[in-house]
Amino acid sequence: MTETIAGTETETVSATDVVETATTDVIATDVITTAAELRELIGVPKERAVNKERTSLLPIDHQWLAASPYCLIATSAADGTCDVSPKGDPAGFVKILSDTRLAIPERPGNRRADGYLNILSNPHVGLISVVPGRLETLRINGRATLVRDAPYFDDMIVKGHRPILAIEVDIEQIFFHCAKSAMRSKLWKPETWKPEELPPHAVIVKSVQQTRESLEELMEYYGASYEEQLYDGKP
Repeated sequence: MTETIAGTETETVSATDVVETATTDVIATDVITTAAELRELIGVPKERAVNKERTSLLPIDHQWLAASPYCLIATSAADGTCDVSPKGDPAGFVKILSDTRLAIPERPGNRRADGYLNILSNPHVGLISVVPGRLETLRINGRATLVRDAPYFDDMIVKGHRPILAIEVDIEQIFFHCAKSAMRSKLWKPETWKPEELPPHAVIVKSVQQTRESLEELMEYYGASYEEQLYDGKP
């Protein structure tokens, strides 16, 4: 059965249409508790894997970051609770301030600020920079600072939006991560993509939380106009 919502014909859906699967708690009986136990199980890295770490950008890193439109930023609060936040903009949005310092602009989002709050109590961050279609990734670890304004913010304007803050990252470790995980997952093979197996995002939202908006209102909000509001500051 279909109906038209926000001008689009879609399957009639409700929060109860999300497939439920039963889960059973499984208690691990053989837990690894020491580095020695871990090394005995997985072995030691090859010399090339150990020696690939660097502490500053090389020309190929500049080239990679110029081509990357997307990265993930991992943070941890002082109490150890963690967060990973995706960041994306036109390719090259991560600004290189020097060979040891980067800046990542803030864009309008949901205003939770989980990662930013973590940085205020623990500056250590980890980044994974992604280039669509490339199987390897660039990993950068360092210490972050939140910056309210700087002259280079003018270089980060997109569609008239100047960032209200940026994350500056002082690089402590950088290296390329091999392609095996992307190859195993066939991440960039379009023939393996099956987004239609999941319900629309509005249905997911309605199924996992109580909202004031009806499903129809959420369908409209996450519809065609959603992309047009990416830089207007609306949550």
